[in-house]
Amino acid sequence: MSADLGAPAHPLSGPEVPERTSVPTPREPTSAAGLAAPAAVAHASDRGARIAAVAIALAWHIAIGLPAVLAARAEFAAPAVVLGGWALVAVAGAVAGVRLLRNSPLPPWPLAGLLLAVDVAVFVAAGDRQLFTAANWVWSTLGWFFVLALWGRRVVGLIALLTTHAVIALLAVLVHGPDPADVARYVMYVYGTFSLPVAVFVGSAVIVSLARERAAVSAAGHAMAAERDAAERALRERRDRLALVGSAAGRVLGELAAGQVDPGDPEVQRRCVLAAARLRRLIAESDDVPDPLLHELRAAADLAERNGLPIDLVTIGTPPPLPVEIRRRLADPLNGILADARGWARLTVVSGPNEVVVSLVTPDREGPEATGPPHGEHDDGQVEHLYERDGSIRWAQTQWRR
Repeated sequence: MSADLGAPAHPLSGPEVPERTSVPTPREPTSAAGLAAPAAVAHASDRGARIAAVAIALAWHIAIGLPAVLAARAEFAAPAVVLGGWALVAVAGAVAGVRLLRNSPLPPWPLAGLLLAVDVAVFVAAGDRQLFTAANWVWSTLGWFFVLALWGRRVVGLIALLTTHAVIALLAVLVHGPDPADVARYVMYVYGTFSLPVAVFVGSAVIVSLARERAAVSAAGHAMAAERDAAERALRERRDRLALVGSAAGRVLGELAAGQVDPGDPEVQRRCVLAAARLRRLIAESDDVPDPLLHELRAAADLAERNGLPIDLVTIGTPPPLPVEIRRRLADPLNGILADARGWARLTVVSGPNEVVVSLVTPDREGPEATGPPHGEHDDGQVEHLYERDGSIRWAQTQWRR
């Protein structure tokens, strides 16, 4: 059986329009891909910033805080409290860091409450002699753990925690009877406590936002370029098909105008109907409708009715989105048979999520004028074709499976 059931065997039928590989059109959904790229870039940027924040917090706590605590442990007012607080924050920070890197952070405010409680205990236990030394590790370390606790949230929460931390430190300074030098040191410590964690916290959020924005702009540019290329290819393809279909119709009209063929000849009439059906379906392909396949088949059925052929069109189910090439292979073979039909016709479309079956039943006509493809079944790799005739009816079917 031939690959195109609609190709007439008569030598005057004109060239068959070849199938072409379909290309995506701008109407195909691209929003998913357009959103995935910026999200992936933002996620990668955010993960890098998280790794940096966790590394700074734990490295500062271990490399700077721990040696100072161990060196001055004999001079603390309550060494066990200072060391215990350091160990508790180290464990909580390690757990928070691991959870943060796995994108499942701990509840922020319970963790922040624990850190503030340790803050108060260490300031009390450090004593006045270690108040402004590296041994009082909460000065320089605790702000980084606030960053881990509130990562991904608004900077207002971080500022509130750092302000509370500064108030706790101020109360400790006032309790120990400050002098002007202590006040100056306090201001410097508060500045350092605020500036670096807030800078990292805000800077990481800005970097992630910029990365997402630039990735979105780049993805939009690539999508527009792809859509433009697809539209140009689709336009060239339609022009080529229109030229081929138009040449077939023009040949028939030219022969009629020159008196080379008889308008009453059934084969000439069939060629005219087939050319008109192909032109109508080519026009219907570009219509923006919910069900393009049904729209194209209805266009062919309307043309048959205008030519005096009673036709029933039965649809069951809704066809899934199909490329233009598949729709052509489903419709074109039946259009050729429909152009040759006499008496009546019944066109049935049965659709499911993974299958579309289009069948056409017409009366069979004996004699050489009853043109049609050979009996049997043919599979072109995407659409199966089946054609049978028994002297009473002719039955043709095209079937697509996902």
